[in-house]
This record gives sequence, C-alpha cells and structure tokens, in this order.
Amino acid sequence: MPFPPPETLIERLRRGELRALSRLITRVENGDEGTFAMIGELWSSRERGRVLGITGPPGAGKSTLVDRLISAMRAGGHRVAVLAVDPSSPFSGGAILGDRIRMQSHAADSGVFIRSLGTRGHHGGLS
Repeated sequence: MPFPPPETLIERLRRGELRALSRLITRVENGDEGTFAMIGELWSSRERGRVLGITGPPGAGKSTLVDRLISAMRAGGHRVAVLAVDPSSPFSGGAILGDRIRMQSHAADSGVFIRSLGTRGHHGGLS
C-alpha cells in the first residue's frame, strides 16, 4: 500500500499521529524529493524542541543513558522522539535494532517515539 502524500502525513503529524512521523521518516530515508520540501516547511514552523546527539563505542552505556533521559523528560511532561542510528544488516539493509530493544520500557508510552534507522552502509556519525 503506498503512503499518503507528504501534505497529508504532515497534517496528521501536526495532530499528533506518530505513525505519520514514521512514514515521513521512511519517505526521507528513501530520498523522496517532495517530502524534503515539505519537511523544510514543517521544520521552519515547528515549536522549538531540544535536539541532543549521543555517540560512543559499543557498550559505553548510550542506550541506558537515553532510557534515563526519556524517563526524566517524560516526568517533566515532555514528548520525546528518539532516532537511534544502528549499523545496517548486511542482508536487509535495515537497522539491527539493538538500541530500540534496550529501551522497551517506553514502548507503550504514547508520548515517546522511538525509531531505529539503519546506516545503509554509510560511515560517520552525528552532524
């Protein structure tokens, strides 16, 4: 089933539908030019939120730290979105999902959005 057009997804996102956010991210990951333009418009009109990047070697406690930060932000009444960049599976090209599995305590919380993104073979970090 094809995704709705980006305009529809952005309208749904503004109403708080997290599935729309997930679909918009997928469209951006897949290089959809129409979505890029719409995201730019959405970005310029958004409420200012905090953006935090966490990086480090395997086993350093990144997922544990993020899990605790989510808890603290939710205790303060904030909504939280986590984009966890994972190494890609050499078979599917998708994220291996290790980080997401370690943050399951927030899975049922409608104020938390967690999405694992595969690197799709690209090296690098936060920018």
